[in-house]
This record gives sequence, C-alpha cells and structure tokens, in this order.
Amino acid sequence: MKLFVGVTILPAPHCKSTNIARKADSERVGCWNCHACKSSFNVLSGTVFQKTRIPLQKWLLAIGLIVNAKKSLSSCQLARDLRVSQPAAWYMQQRIRVAMVASERELLQGIVEMDETYLGGKPRKGNKREDDKPAKKGRGTSKQAVVGAVERGGRVFASTSTSLSGTALLRFIKANIDPDGSLLITDEWKG
Repeated sequence: MKLFVGVTILPAPHCKSTNIARKADSERVGCWNCHACKSSFNVLSGTVFQKTRIPLQKWLLAIGLIVNAKKSLSSCQLARDLRVSQPAAWYMQQRIRVAMVASERELLQGIVEMDETYLGGKPRKGNKREDDKPAKKGRGTSKQAVVGAVERGGRVFASTSTSLSGTALLRFIKANIDPDGSLLITDEWKG
C-alpha cells in the first residue's frame, strides 16, 4: 500500500508488513500504525534512539564526543558537555557502545592483508643477576598475541588470541573475511 506517489513505504519494524498507515488519533508527527500486527511505531523504532526523550541533537553530539575521545569519556564529563544528568549520560553511552559493536557488520572483501603480532613491553632487567638472559621475541613469549586483517581501503579487524595455531587463524578468517571474491595476503608463516 503506497501512501504517496513515488515514495517507497518501509515495512513495519515488528512484523515487516507494508500494510501501514499514519496514526489518525495522534497529534504527534511521524506516528504510524501497522494493520497486520496492530502495533504503532515511528521513525526511531529499532534504533538506539527508540523510546527516548533526549533530543536527537544531544544524541548526535554524544556520538561525536564518544567517537572522537582519545582515550575514553566518562559519563560525568559527557553529562557536563551535553547538560544532562549523569544517569542519562551513562544510559546514552551504553546504548551507543552496544550499537558500535553490533554483530551485523560486513565481512572484509577484496584484497585483504593479514598478520599477527605480540603486544607487551620489554621485560625489566634485573640487578646483574645470573638468570638474566635476553628477552625472547615473537612466538614462544608470554606476550599477548593479536591477529589483524586490513582491507585495502581502510577497514580493519583485530582480535586477541590465546593461540596462533592454524585452526585459530582459520576461525578468525571465517569470522572476518568473505571467502568469495577476496584475495588474502599473508607472510610466509605456515600457520
């Protein structure tokens, strides 16, 4: 059912039906009724902004502040910046963070480069003890292993790993790289 000529009607978020119409008894702009499941919704339904009374301008400013924070942003600082209460700022942070790690992400495609590394500082040298030996580098260290893949064009996926065995690397590849139409470039390591 089309309400306007040349405008595509999006389906209802609850049942995906296109049998919808504007809500007649509401004075609010943008309220819709679904005739299939008898529910009402608006344009914010199914988003992080659903059922919020905080203005969208403050939400968008909060997203910008959280994304551009160099280390992190406390809810107290966000509350001062947005001029909202601290619990409201904390609530906004939690919803934004959940949306940022949504599992509905696209897999890497095209030319993808992948490598592993170990993170951790150099061990401190003792005071001329006999058990001081050079620190081991690379595989076999107690440092944290990190596997990363980068798509030509900028998207990056990285993950910590307890093991860099072939099965662990294959699990990372299957979770992050699209096998159809992708070329994986790695170093010579057999894993």
